[in-house]
Amino acid sequence: MTVAARYQTLRQVKKLWASSVALGAWLFASSAVASESELPKGHFLLPDEGNMVGEVYTVTAKKEDTLLDIAREHNVGYEEIRMANPDTSIWIPGEGTEVTIPGQYILPDEPRTGIVINVAELRLYYYPEVEEGKAPRVETYPIGIGRDAYNTPLGITKTTMRLENPAWYPPESIRQEAAERGDPAPAVVPPGEDNPLGQYAILLDIPGYLIHGTNQPDGIGMRASRGCIRMHPEDIESVFWRVPVGTQVNIIDSPVKVGWESNGNAYVQAFTPTDEQSFGMETLLEVVSLIEAHEGNEHGIDYEQVRNVLEKANGQVVPLS
Repeated sequence: MTVAARYQTLRQVKKLWASSVALGAWLFASSAVASESELPKGHFLLPDEGNMVGEVYTVTAKKEDTLLDIAREHNVGYEEIRMANPDTSIWIPGEGTEVTIPGQYILPDEPRTGIVINVAELRLYYYPEVEEGKAPRVETYPIGIGRDAYNTPLGITKTTMRLENPAWYPPESIRQEAAERGDPAPAVVPPGEDNPLGQYAILLDIPGYLIHGTNQPDGIGMRASRGCIRMHPEDIESVFWRVPVGTQVNIIDSPVKVGWESNGNAYVQAFTPTDEQSFGMETLLEVVSLIEAHEGNEHGIDYEQVRNVLEKANGQVVPLS
């Protein structure tokens, strides 16, 4: 990566200069947005009260659509679209099929600064800095993360460098596995369609870990990488030049989230834990206690309903009656 970084430095300077006009135009247009309905998919004004953004809605599949096509168009990943439509074929949903888009999000219970990545949710949240007097916002994107034995590391880190058209240097473990299969891997994969890093990569202050694009977008929303955070090519491109070097990146593992609307109504959302262990009584009691302790919550808590949400762990945002 060090060699690639040196190779890219001059190109990055030129790119920054060349993109300054376009970036300025984007920022101007962004600051002039009159309402949330005019924001791009996955971009939301932060609520004055509560911690929820977006909404669940449905679209109608066309003949040529796959469920993954629809998911990508509407800013959701593989697991999200699959769990929201469990009875719909991934590859042939069928013309006229109503497809549910799980576009409602409970914001992570973390400081709203920089980038927050919830590996249990397979989703990234970016809180861009805004000018004084402008409404604060959040952008959220589906991601791919590390598979079994290659868990994405947790903790607070920061971005250190941006690489456009990065070369990929397969680690020794990958090269050894490839050699054992009789298909030796090259020492370096140059930029291009065969490069698994895609066109853009953001290095983290954790050696060997990046937020990057991919040449296999169907894997977004899955645990499929060797620990890096993958994004759809258009998503990494949209944030690449807007995320300053030195931005805080908070990587968390929160399989259960509790949400509130401005009217005080409570919601629960649960995902399959990364260790794939079932939620126990301790988790149930913690969730119920958090809801009961919320200021202004006047609703009785149905323990059985909360338990059912934890058992299903299907990522759906469930209102608590």
